[in-house]
Amino acid sequence: MAYLRRGQGHPLVLVHGYLGGAAMWQGQIDALCDGFDVIVPELPGYGGSHGEQALDTITGYAGQVLALLDDLGISRFHLLGHSMGGMIVQQMTAMAPDRVTKLICYGTGPQGVLPNRFETIDQSRARLQTQGVGATARRIAATWFTSEENAPGFEDCAALGENVSVESALAGLNAMETWDGRAALATIKQPTLVIWGDKDRSYGWQQPEALWTGIAGSNLAVMPGCGHNAHLEKPRLFNTIIRDFVTDEAQGGTT
Repeated sequence: MAYLRRGQGHPLVLVHGYLGGAAMWQGQIDALCDGFDVIVPELPGYGGSHGEQALDTITGYAGQVLALLDDLGISRFHLLGHSMGGMIVQQMTAMAPDRVTKLICYGTGPQGVLPNRFETIDQSRARLQTQGVGATARRIAATWFTSEENAPGFEDCAALGENVSVESALAGLNAMETWDGRAALATIKQPTLVIWGDKDRSYGWQQPEALWTGIAGSNLAVMPGCGHNAHLEKPRLFNTIIRDFVTDEAQGGTT
């Protein structure tokens, strides 16, 4: 699995979402590498790992990220996941609870079928098969921003999606659709932060709300005027929220 790594300090692992890649996190790498060892995996079938066979289960992706961290000698880490990556980090926490020091679930939820999404997974699957990955990547990426195609980060996100094969894109949809993390929420004991953009068209309010109410003692940050990719729309605010949470001793501190 390809990955980016920069900085020193307690490891902070950033997991991208569906049709994404490590490049989406460049602003966070730049902003947080002065205090953290920032590690950004590229999931199989995506980004620098686009030549690897994509997986069709969230558990499979979680196991591969954990295996990468094993290879890097990383035993404990803060963990942040976005969108499908948010499902992956929930699964990683269930599989290796003693390794996760703090958990950040961003623009995500505990239900892989994505209720209240801008379109159903079945609709995305059908349009992917008829329109191809290029058109699908651009259409979906537009929904991630409040300004749609006019957003500064749109073209970069669309290009990452266009780099994904149809097979990998279909595998990601299958992985999300068959995953359900609601039963595991009560077992999450790590200090947890839920982040949501209030204009998110991929995850309606009931998804972050389920995380916030289902994970005991979790914190909630709602970013106003932001869509699904809030970290690209308001990066300064997003980075401040992340840094404050992972360095706050009242929330468990760093180790």
